Amino acid sequence: MTDLATMSSVCPDWTLAQVVEGMNRHGYKGFEPRVEWGHASGIEADLSAEARTETRARFADEGLEICCIATGVRMAAPDAAERAKHVEDLKRYIQLAADLDCHLIRTFGGQRASGELLPIIDYVAEGYGQVVDEAAAANVTVLMETHDDWCASAAVRGVVEAVGHERVRVLWDFMHCQRLAERPEESFANLGTLTAHVHAHDGSLVDGRIQVGPLGEGIIDHETPLKMLEQDGFDGYFSVEVIHKPGSDHDADGVLANYADVFRSYH
Repeated sequence: MTDLATMSSVCPDWTLAQVVEGMNRHGYKGFEPRVEWGHASGIEADLSAEARTETRARFADEGLEICCIATGVRMAAPDAAERAKHVEDLKRYIQLAADLDCHLIRTFGGQRASGELLPIIDYVAEGYGQVVDEAAAANVTVLMETHDDWCASAAVRGVVEAVGHERVRVLWDFMHCQRLAERPEESFANLGTLTAHVHAHDGSLVDGRIQVGPLGEGIIDHETPLKMLEQDGFDGYFSVEVIHKPGSDHDADGVLANYADVFRSYH
């Protein structure tokens, strides 16, 4: 059975205690901190050992889970020195995840070099290959998201298959595949058995661009791909990714309530 999760970007001004209260208020089981963005919940790579232990215990005591660490790692970075830095960052996040009893880490492909796709897929796969031993030892799975230059499901499948290791899997963001006019059935054919985590954010076209909004009111089909995944045995998280800037005027409770209500209507 799929559970609900929220990213810290929904509630960037909430302290960790407020996050736990909000999750309990709306029936969420998973929390996905977006590191590197300075959110008030405070989960970052430089979190102290004491704070890691306290955070892990707080979630366990509440019957909740830090389900994924959402990083900005970009494994397709064309510059070798930049990509090497992303690899080292990812190794630090693997340790953070292990310390928090978290088993998933989100990464991006990011902007890729120009040229033929197949050698670029091999380059990206080689980068992920540098961390699979650490990930396996920590019981952590590294996810490549369908995002940016890698919204097409076939390209992401190609990377994961080229890595050929169970500790590299897919984060299927339903919106980004559908923005490329992929039907859910097409994306599922490429990603279904490889998907370990899902991002949810509905949206509508405004002046030719997707504007994120309430679930069920936009043009992104979440119900069809989720049901296909569940029928195939998926039991991970449906993680809400509505991005609010810290200090901005936003309604985190309203977003959590809307996404929870519509998610439950699918079942």
